[in-house]
Amino acid sequence: MLDFVAFDLETTGIQPLEDAIVEIGAVKFIDGLPQKDFCQLVNPRCEIPADAIRVHGISNEEVQNQPDIQDVMGPFSDYCGDLPLVAHNAKFDFKFLETAVKRERCRAPGGQVLDTYGLAKKVFPGMLNYRLETLTKYFEFPNTVFHRASEDAEYCGKVFLRILETLENNGISTSVESLVQLGDMRTMLFPQIAPAGEQLGLF
Repeated sequence: MLDFVAFDLETTGIQPLEDAIVEIGAVKFIDGLPQKDFCQLVNPRCEIPADAIRVHGISNEEVQNQPDIQDVMGPFSDYCGDLPLVAHNAKFDFKFLETAVKRERCRAPGGQVLDTYGLAKKVFPGMLNYRLETLTKYFEFPNTVFHRASEDAEYCGKVFLRILETLENNGISTSVESLVQLGDMRTMLFPQIAPAGEQLGLF
């Protein structure tokens, strides 16, 4: 069974170049079992619009004393290591994190990002839609809330496990390379930006 990290973001909006991350949630799955999660609120350094608050329920007061994204990316990268990362509608989450990494020149996880949305469409054809809530109900997972990062990450991971199980039961490879091809995904790897070396003084 493939080990991986399922992750999810909450943001101030839907435009990676204009909006900001307010929460990162992730759950590591080892041998098919969820491990201790990673969950961190992030100070976006801007006001969270009311429309966004209605979606995820994260208020401006909750994030005002939280670390900036560049201070969160190090611990998040340590948590993920080089394991494959899995997200639902992964292009959205990937673009937000990629933008933050390039803008802040901070650390990033090293693994390929995979998309459960695209994979589920291929592996479970004919469903009404492929929203995370729909898939969770289809698999009859006990559910509590959606649109908070850690909860959505865990549901995403459980959906991905069902995808892997179905493929393995049908004798289909579940290597990262095979999953990228199956889901018609482009390679999604975060830039690895080396820390700037110490400046040499002039004497």
